[in-house]
Amino acid sequence: MFENMNIRRFIFNFIFVILSFILQTTVFRIIDFGGITPNLLLIFTTSTAFIKGDKPGLLVGFFSGLLVDIFFGNYIGFFALIYMYIGFIVGKLHIIFFTQNLAIPILLISISDFVFGFVCYVLMFLFRIKFDIGYYMSNIIIPELVYTAIVAIFYYPVILRINTSIDEREQRSAKKFV
Repeated sequence: MFENMNIRRFIFNFIFVILSFILQTTVFRIIDFGGITPNLLLIFTTSTAFIKGDKPGLLVGFFSGLLVDIFFGNYIGFFALIYMYIGFIVGKLHIIFFTQNLAIPILLISISDFVFGFVCYVLMFLFRIKFDIGYYMSNIIIPELVYTAIVAIFYYPVILRINTSIDEREQRSAKKFV
């Protein structure tokens, strides 16, 4: 499972998961809009899956979700499972689309955020007989989707640039040994 992940990529993913979590839970809590913050962990999970494929997306998603579970979840594994599935499914699109185009990743991040919000609504509220989907959509899911998409416009290129840099170093390193 880790055959394509060298130490640089592992350190990059680890640092970015921690950095995204810290930014999401501190800085963006201060600059929230109506209590809504962007989901940086979802941006990073979706971006990693889109850039590197399903296995890295699954791993980053699992650890991102686990971090949310540990600090904010009621059940360990709930968010880990959601993030993991999103990372895996988006990672399947890695082969089909070109990662340098900004529109497709932002669209995928937006769709992922919508799916994330809807699954959380279904599993956390609908099963508790709270049926006000209109309120939840208009006050939580859609505003978070928009805020996440706007932040992703700036965050995704940074993630892509660092991934490209790591890939170039891996290729140069591989050429030295050949």
